Amino acid sequence: MQFKQYTSVNDFYNATYTTLMRHEAQNMIPLGNVIIGHEGKDTNGWRNPANWYMATVGNDSGIFLTAIMTPPHNIAIYSTDNKINAAAMDVLLDGIADHPIPGVLAEKTLALCFAKTYTNRKGMKFETVMDQCIYELTEVNHPPHSGKIRLLEERDMTFYPYWINAFFSAQTYGTTTMEIPHDLEDAYYRLGKKCIYCLEVNDTVVSIAGLNREMPNVIGVGPVYTPPYWRGKGYASSCVAQVSQLALERGFKKCVLYTDLANPTSNSIYQRIGYRAIADSLMLKFV
Repeated sequence: MQFKQYTSVNDFYNATYTTLMRHEAQNMIPLGNVIIGHEGKDTNGWRNPANWYMATVGNDSGIFLTAIMTPPHNIAIYSTDNKINAAAMDVLLDGIADHPIPGVLAEKTLALCFAKTYTNRKGMKFETVMDQCIYELTEVNHPPHSGKIRLLEERDMTFYPYWINAFFSAQTYGTTTMEIPHDLEDAYYRLGKKCIYCLEVNDTVVSIAGLNREMPNVIGVGPVYTPPYWRGKGYASSCVAQVSQLALERGFKKCVLYTDLANPTSNSIYQRIGYRAIADSLMLKFV
């Protein structure tokens, strides 16, 4: 069994693409990153593959483990066909022993296996950042109609930076905070990519949802955010449903999104729209 580290994202793409495609929806994050790097169309921020860490463990019969880290994000790993090979895990951990790893994102069982072994070796502990569920949708069950979506525009920068900061605050800390944004680079980047949609009701924007990581058959939905004042009115359901329908009409066979299992409201919303759970995922950090 052999550990192999890659310095060329194109070589990594050629080695792992077919393997990751076995679970295209589940592997939306690592596969989406591999495609972004291979296409080379976007090297903004963390998307520059020159800074990535890419590795596989395998033998002549194929790959057992695939790992990719796009700093400052956690390492994302996939065990082929979701079958955990203990020997392959040891080889991977030996290979990355001298590389700093802030945390891991993977299918739940695999994430726990990796985290327990890694932290035991390092004399560290791990904490759960988010217990997630991965959902996919092939057909939209439209909720009662509320408003209409449109692309985010320059005029929306009066509120969007605050909303996206609040979204990531909830993702990181579990609570929504409205901070004054000092760095607008990421917000303007998303605006320029034309990937964020907002729901307008009576000329007022009440919710946002984005599209991300385009793959051959699958596209990701997120971030999704509704300010506290507008929650409980069905706006998030309508926004996500309309954005998901738009993606299907563009030719994608599935929409995929991640949810926080600690938030039963959002999980029930997505299920009513037509999303179904396909895997549990864990985001863990090492401390």
